[in-house]
Amino acid sequence: MSSVASNAICEQRKEWRREHPFGFMARPMKNPDGTLNLFAWECGIPGMKDTIWGKGYYKLKMTFGNDYPITPPQCQFDPPIFHPNVFSSGAICMPLLVEELDWRPDVTIQQILLAIQKLLCEPNIIGSADAEAAIMYNGNRLMYETRVLFQAEAMRRPKE
Repeated sequence: MSSVASNAICEQRKEWRREHPFGFMARPMKNPDGTLNLFAWECGIPGMKDTIWGKGYYKLKMTFGNDYPITPPQCQFDPPIFHPNVFSSGAICMPLLVEELDWRPDVTIQQILLAIQKLLCEPNIIGSADAEAAIMYNGNRLMYETRVLFQAEAMRRPKE
């Protein structure tokens, strides 16, 4: 375990606990022995209100490598969701999470989660990960929106 990565994650955790967007959740997962695993987090993203995603609450896992913050964490919806930028495994395809593209070591967990929330409503069709979702988004928006609304209903937002 890298002490640089551990220190960076601890600082991110302190920052998150001090201040984070309403309705979002991010916390380290627990190991089998009950200790915290700073390198594996469970997160929750509320869908933006007044959008087709609005009723849903989307859970994801964020995994940090030993070279964090030089490299971005891996983010994966669990369970996977239907979206042009989400692989069938739940892995998220977006430039912010790619070291060679938009990743910077100063990007925070809060910024990542807010960017993912925005991506839900504003998919990047050029960098699509799910061909079916991208084709439906471009070719039959009503069918796409109906499927997303059904999905959001199945992943209801917890009581606030």
